[in-house]
Amino acid sequence: MRITTNAILRNYKSNLGTALSNLDLARNKVMTQRKFTATAQDPSSALRAAVLERKYARNEDYLNIVDDVQAFQNSQEDAAMQISTIAKDLSKKYGLEALNATNGSQATRDTYADAWRGAQESLLLSLNASYEGKYVFSGSDGHNSPFKLTNNPDGTQTLTYRGVDVNQGTDQNPNAALDSLSKDTLFVDLGFGLDFESNGDVDPSSAFNTSLPGINVIGYGLDDDGDPKNMVLLAGLIADELEKPDFDYDRYEQLLNKFEAGRDNVLEKVTTLGTQTEFLTTTKERLETNKINLSTQVDNVVNADMAEAIMDFSWAQYAYNAALKVGNNILTPSFIDFMS
Repeated sequence: MRITTNAILRNYKSNLGTALSNLDLARNKVMTQRKFTATAQDPSSALRAAVLERKYARNEDYLNIVDDVQAFQNSQEDAAMQISTIAKDLSKKYGLEALNATNGSQATRDTYADAWRGAQESLLLSLNASYEGKYVFSGSDGHNSPFKLTNNPDGTQTLTYRGVDVNQGTDQNPNAALDSLSKDTLFVDLGFGLDFESNGDVDPSSAFNTSLPGINVIGYGLDDDGDPKNMVLLAGLIADELEKPDFDYDRYEQLLNKFEAGRDNVLEKVTTLGTQTEFLTTTKERLETNKINLSTQVDNVVNADMAEAIMDFSWAQYAYNAALKVGNNILTPSFIDFMS
C-alpha cells in the first residue's frame, strides 16, 4: 500500500481537528460546569433533565401556594380566636355579672346592654376580617364583605351572609340557600394529584379546601324555640332583654346559655383550623424534602464533576499540544532530498 504525502497531511489535519474539538468540549464543560450544553451531545440526559426541571419548578409552585394558604388560614384562625375571646368576655364578664346584677337599677342593666352592643360590633368586624384583600370567612367569594347587620325600624336586627338572611331555616327544615353556602368550597392544588369526580367537581381527597363560611363559625338558622342560632343576633337579643323595664330573668339566662353554646361551636372551629395548620406544616415539610431530592437529581444529571472535568480538560490540552508537535515532524525526508 502506497502512502502519499497528501494522505498523511489529510489524516493529520483530520486528527488535529478532532483533538481541537475535544479540547473545546472539555473547556466548555469546565467553564459551564455542565455535562452537556446541547441536546445532541446527550439526548437521554437532556430529556431526563427537562423532566426533572419541570418537576422542580412545579414543586416550587406548590411550596409558594402552601405558604399563601398557611398565611390565609392563620388569618382565619386569628379571627376565630378573636371571636372566641370576645364571646368569652361577654359570657363571663358581662353575662354572669349582669345576671347577678339583674336586681339592680335600670341604669345598671343599660350599661351592660351597651357593652353587649359594642361587642356585637366587634364580632361583626372579626367576621368581616380580610387577608390581602380577601375576606377570610366569605367562602369562595373572597372579594365581597360577607356579613351585614341592619337595624330595622321596628327595633329588630337583620344579619345577612352574602345577601341571605341568616335567620332563615331550622334544623328540621333548613334554608336551601344557607345550607348551600355553609357547604361552599374553594380547593387549591397542593401536589396530591388533583383529580375530578364524574360530575366534574374536584375530588376533595386530592385537594385542600381553604373555604370556611362564616355562618359555620357564628351559626345560622333558628332553633326549636324560634331564637336565632347566630351569636351576633343573640348578643343583640340579650342587650334588648337587659334594656326592658320588665326584665325577664329566666329569658335572659336562656339566651345567655344559647350564646355560650355558640362559643363552644367557635372553639370547635378553632380546633379544626389548628388541625389543618398541622396538616399544612407536614405538607410543606414533604415538599421541601422533594425539593432537596429533585435538586440532587438535577445536579447528578446536568452538573459536571469538576475534578473529572478539569482532569479531562488537562488531558485534552496535552493531547492537542502533542498533536501540534507531531505536525513539526510530519514531513519526513524523502528520496528526492538525497538526490544531487
